Amino acid sequence: MNSIKMYQVDAFTDTLFAGNPAAVCVLHQWLNSEVMQQIASENNLSETAFVVKREQHYEIRWFTPNIEVDLCGHATLAAAYTLFEFYEKDADEIIFHSHRSGELIINKSDNDYMTMNFPADEFEAIPTPEKLIAAIGKRPLETYKGKTDLMLVFDSEKTVASLQPNFEALKEFDYRGIISTAAGDNCHFVSRFFAPNCGINEDPVTGSAHTTLTPYWAKHLNIDKLIAHQISSRGGELHCKYLGKRVEISGKAVLYLVGDLFC
Repeated sequence: MNSIKMYQVDAFTDTLFAGNPAAVCVLHQWLNSEVMQQIASENNLSETAFVVKREQHYEIRWFTPNIEVDLCGHATLAAAYTLFEFYEKDADEIIFHSHRSGELIINKSDNDYMTMNFPADEFEAIPTPEKLIAAIGKRPLETYKGKTDLMLVFDSEKTVASLQPNFEALKEFDYRGIISTAAGDNCHFVSRFFAPNCGINEDPVTGSAHTTLTPYWAKHLNIDKLIAHQISSRGGELHCKYLGKRVEISGKAVLYLVGDLFC
């Protein structure tokens, strides 16, 4: 029986029991994909990240309780936090390589923020399906199709906060998730993220969704530095910067637990 070190970290917050919890498993070598999926299902968190060190970088993969995904922002932030705190204490940069998303660079600043550099999503406007309007419960102003998600733009933060989707109906749409967003009352923009096809009805804070949100709102507001709030019940704050083909997403994290996993 093998022992694996596992950490649980609340990402995009500096307060316990807020932000988005992710598990981070630090491996010496890759496990079978089926075993990693079983671990993620057993954890029953929105994401479990697995990392393996390779000379000057770390390989990384992300699993929801149901599937492996192309990119996960909050679990990447949690993984970087774990490595900075326990494995790379003198480092101010962690480089991840993902076989699905390429190189991901995370830098640490003196004020406890960590900044992730991710590829910006490419998205296009599409007509809003009537079935989607019925499933989400409100008619958006605009709908955009990205690489893995749909983004719905609404008229106000109040509308986004009031959404009560039919999650079974949302499963009919073949996307990783549905991003709902609007201009914020006390920040540049707000969002919520629904992903029932991944086994997560509502994700507390979704870093990867901001690879779509940041380019949209940067162009819409004509600014390149934005503060975003994900207004789930746990909530989270993200500092975003639009760089053209890439985006920077910054946040804090806090450790919840350290344990040993046996499998």
